[in-house]
Amino acid sequence: MRLFPAALLLAALCWVAFPGMAHAHAVADGDKGYIQEITGVHILPFIYLGAKHMVTGYDHILFLLGVIFFLYRMKDIGIYVSLFAIGHSATMLAGVFFNFGINSYIIDAIIGFSIVYKALDNLGAFQRWFGFQPDTRAATLIFGFCHGLGLASKIIDYEISPDGLLPNLLAFNVGVETGQLLALGAILIAMGYWRRTASFLKHAYTANVLMMTGGFVLVGFQLTGYFVS
Repeated sequence: MRLFPAALLLAALCWVAFPGMAHAHAVADGDKGYIQEITGVHILPFIYLGAKHMVTGYDHILFLLGVIFFLYRMKDIGIYVSLFAIGHSATMLAGVFFNFGINSYIIDAIIGFSIVYKALDNLGAFQRWFGFQPDTRAATLIFGFCHGLGLASKIIDYEISPDGLLPNLLAFNVGVETGQLLALGAILIAMGYWRRTASFLKHAYTANVLMMTGGFVLVGFQLTGYFVS
């Protein structure tokens, strides 16, 4: 249990040193201006923006890391990642196209909770605490919906032009899924090397505690922003 104070201290220092990390689903100022100013269909730029968002979206990457942490078969990895992609795509596309979203602080707090949930699941906490195992596939799909809704809420705030909206959204989603595959590939390569070492099982607990801590800090930051804004 001594890992928890150290993890909390590490996370707090990271948030002080890099405050921009706390803004989940953030879009760079230059990209935000581009989205607000253009009209018409722009397929390649939106593919690029979608891929950039996913590759730089630490909340997505942490959740994906948690999902595949103890998955060894490519079939299982494909199922879980596909469920996340379906959920993420559905709410992102529907949310922007039909103009519905959730307060950014609230949805980002839920996204932080998804990271906490997955880390606790990896640590076997639910079995020990409650004596049952939640349906991990259903949880992955549900949290995929939440991640997509978080992005939709941000895009709605940027007042994207309705001219060419659907093609641009579809292109953005293609970019997001492309970026997800790139991020997942990097994670799998790193995990593959780590799993072949004796340190994997030894430090798996620590890694999930750090992941959980990052999720808790994100939840706390977003709820604080909600109440003081």
